[in-house]
Amino acid sequence: MTLPPQTPAQASELLDPAQQPQDIPERLARQIGFIAEVDRLKTVLRLSPLLAADRRENDAEHSWHLALMVLVLAEYANEPVDVERTLKLVLVHDLVEIHAGDTCLFDDVGKSDQAEREQAAADRLFALLTKDQEEEFRALWDEFEARRTPEARFAKAMDRLQPLILNFGNQGGTWRTPGVTEKVVRERTSVIGEGSRELWSYTEKMLALGAERGWIARD
Repeated sequence: MTLPPQTPAQASELLDPAQQPQDIPERLARQIGFIAEVDRLKTVLRLSPLLAADRRENDAEHSWHLALMVLVLAEYANEPVDVERTLKLVLVHDLVEIHAGDTCLFDDVGKSDQAEREQAAADRLFALLTKDQEEEFRALWDEFEARRTPEARFAKAMDRLQPLILNFGNQGGTWRTPGVTEKVVRERTSVIGEGSRELWSYTEKMLALGAERGWIARD
């Protein structure tokens, strides 16, 4: 499932620099405009159900949860990681979904053009910032996607582990999607091992227990 693109009414900035007080530097006006624009992340719903309430989580909640996971679980990274940089990666990684929508891990149709949609969204969103910060945020997003650094690999591991914890706590969650089996989930979350072998071992045990309890279909 992928969130539909924004409607024309949503296309304009939430807080255009021209609408702000006129006696402030342009840089600050653009930064505040960007901060206002990313408020849209709170409206992007994911399929993962919350543990604490009977509703789905949104992208902003997901990103916050990943940031906290980095602080708590960094000791399990395969390689030493710069926690501050890893926090930046997880906070920036889903911002593009404001325009591209969230694509579920099990949505093969949505994945066919996911990269193209998200690249275009990154071009559009980060351009709201001044050139130096546009380049910085885009580099962080590209780093997360490429997974070429220890920080990016661990950040990606958190991104895959978090919904698994929600699904396990909800006795299935998105694992009950038609066609999803224990093998499918293992294959699509195995990237966790690139960031943390210990957390991948935990994941495998969690999936096996979920299948044993009937929360996820066996192959």
